[in-house]
Amino acid sequence: MVYVKDEGSVFDAPIDVVWAYIFGGGEHDGSHKTTRNPKFEKLSDITITYAAERKFRGKWAPHQLRISMIPPISVVTEWLEGVLEGSKLVYVYSPQGKKTRIDVYGEFTSKTLPPEDVESAAREWLSAEFKDDAAPVRAMARKKASPARSGVKRKG
Repeated sequence: MVYVKDEGSVFDAPIDVVWAYIFGGGEHDGSHKTTRNPKFEKLSDITITYAAERKFRGKWAPHQLRISMIPPISVVTEWLEGVLEGSKLVYVYSPQGKKTRIDVYGEFTSKTLPPEDVESAAREWLSAEFKDDAAPVRAMARKKASPARSGVKRKG
């Protein structure tokens, strides 16, 4: 098992926009191009299981997570199936004005990867997740910040 700490990533959006994105379903799910055939099962008001096929290092494989969301503070994730099965991590969200900081702490393991590859696989996964989410979160924040123009009539 490898402990991974990834601190200081920042979304260019306030925390309310980040949480709207996380809970948004389709837009959030669609931003992850290395995931297909997602299925969700609600276990409680804060916990779901998420199953999908995930492309990791060029190969598609089953992937299942148990995810607990505690807005606006944290998301706790445990891999139930997949390359990082048995891994557990916590995302901590901190508001910073018009931005949101994300710190991640976790213990990662794998039944399929050599022990020396687990940390790099975990960091690769975290980097891909942030990269897939950063642009759509920023776009949501810009859309929310711009005044609505519907119903405005122009002269002429």
